[in-house]
Amino acid sequence: MDASYIALIIIGVALILYITEIIPIAVTSILACLALAIFGVIPIGTAFSGFGNDIVFLMAGMVVVGNTLFETGVAQIIGKRIIKLVGRSEKRFTVALILVATLPAAFLSNTAAAAMMLPVAAAAIAASGGRFSAKNTYMVVGIAAVTSGGLTAVGSPPQLIAQNILLEGGHDTIGFFELSWFGLPVIALLLLFYTTIGSKLQKKVFNFEETMTTQQVEPSEVVESPKDRRKMLISIGVLIFCVIGFITGLWTVGIVAMVGASVCIITKCISQKRAYQTMDWTTVIVIACSLGLSNGLVHSGAGSMIANTVVDLLGYNVNPWLLAAAVALLTVVLTNFMSSTATAALLIPIAVSIAVQIGIDVKSLVMVVVVAGNISYATPVSTPPMTMTLAAGYRFMDYVKIGGLFTLLAYALVVLLFPLILNF
Repeated sequence: MDASYIALIIIGVALILYITEIIPIAVTSILACLALAIFGVIPIGTAFSGFGNDIVFLMAGMVVVGNTLFETGVAQIIGKRIIKLVGRSEKRFTVALILVATLPAAFLSNTAAAAMMLPVAAAAIAASGGRFSAKNTYMVVGIAAVTSGGLTAVGSPPQLIAQNILLEGGHDTIGFFELSWFGLPVIALLLLFYTTIGSKLQKKVFNFEETMTTQQVEPSEVVESPKDRRKMLISIGVLIFCVIGFITGLWTVGIVAMVGASVCIITKCISQKRAYQTMDWTTVIVIACSLGLSNGLVHSGAGSMIANTVVDLLGYNVNPWLLAAAVALLTVVLTNFMSSTATAALLIPIAVSIAVQIGIDVKSLVMVVVVAGNISYATPVSTPPMTMTLAAGYRFMDYVKIGGLFTLLAYALVVLLFPLILNF
């Protein structure tokens, strides 16, 4: 059997296991990567290459830094300050999280923003006296980070890939704030969603009794009294170092996060044992293995086969707006299973080729892929920020019900905006 079909079968089985959760999703992710190697789709080194990816080190390092803030008591202080600012209303807290996540996601990266914001959210949850819950807020952080990463030309990997391909092909590149014409309306929609139907939907989807007992509160329970002022200052300094490192780009984000985590352990702000105990291993495994699944789709040709099939069905005389809507839909679907980076690398060259052949603006069709890659929230494997939110104890179907609905709303919005903004 052709490798592309084998890859599709493996991904299909993995999807069923993700949805049903017959076995833990981390185990499903490992087995899917093993199957890709066993059936010869990709070498085992390629299947598990994600464990050496910079994003995995970023996530793991920032988890240690975040838990150190809890261990030293800094997070609790931050949480209490937030409570004073937004009060005890979870809806106002949700709005604040969306707005605060916007700046770092747009100018650093959506992954770095999520890694920094989740400990802040956890601190406020711990200080809320049970009024805020992890399940009602963590996914908000992930969605806000992904969306805000689509505001500028540097906020997420799809933009960087697009700029390189456009530049190499001699085409016009995307302006720094050009994507904001799409990103800002989607953020406005996100605020509206979570202050209306999103808030109500969460009450139906999530088990609130389970939420109050399973959310991650371990770090906040182990803060020593009296607090060690030296350790508090060190942990604050490490956080500032990470933020500066993300902004300046002196090292990769993974190196910055791991240096910060190492300093936390070396200075005994958090013990090595506690660093291991409080690590979210499920998220580490799912992020790493999702990159392996992406490799399987790309290297086997399955991803290209899907893209080419859609293009063949549409034909080259298709209306540009309909073409953009179809390309955006394909991007959204693939991103939720391949990651936004892999989908962009696959579809942007195809978009350039189509645009040239049918005589429409190349940059505009490439922007369609980029925009759609930043509105995919229906699974925990679509982007690292969404995967990080697994720490709240969500099930796979929670993402489909909440993130999936918002994905549909955001997709409808950007499709309506295409003829108003793009040069078709």
